Amino acid sequence: MRRALPALIATVLLVAPALAGDIDLSGPWGDKYGCVNKDGQEVYAEKMLLLTADSLVTAAGACAFTGRVANRDGSLTLTADCEAEGEENPTPVTFIVTPGKKNGKLVVSDDTGFVMGEVARCK
Repeated sequence: MRRALPALIATVLLVAPALAGDIDLSGPWGDKYGCVNKDGQEVYAEKMLLLTADSLVTAAGACAFTGRVANRDGSLTLTADCEAEGEENPTPVTFIVTPGKKNGKLVVSDDTGFVMGEVARCK
């Protein structure tokens, strides 16, 4: 047993980072209006949040992801270039996506801790 313990610890240390941040963004995630608009602007809503593997779209702007880091706590850090309505140059922004506490949702916040909203996998 003592001989197997170092090998077990090494295996856990190698696998743990792979398990961290395993948030699947392969399909679209959104709030009510984000999912309605997942294939393009179908309805206007003051509050809309749509998260995909490549972008984050709100009613006021859109962000294209430029980087992705899986964190040990299970969250995902996404760096992006964002364009707000009426602005000419993109602004770099960092988002944190964490597993929600209910119903398999994800929580999207910015790097200041401001929670933008919860999203669920779109149907």
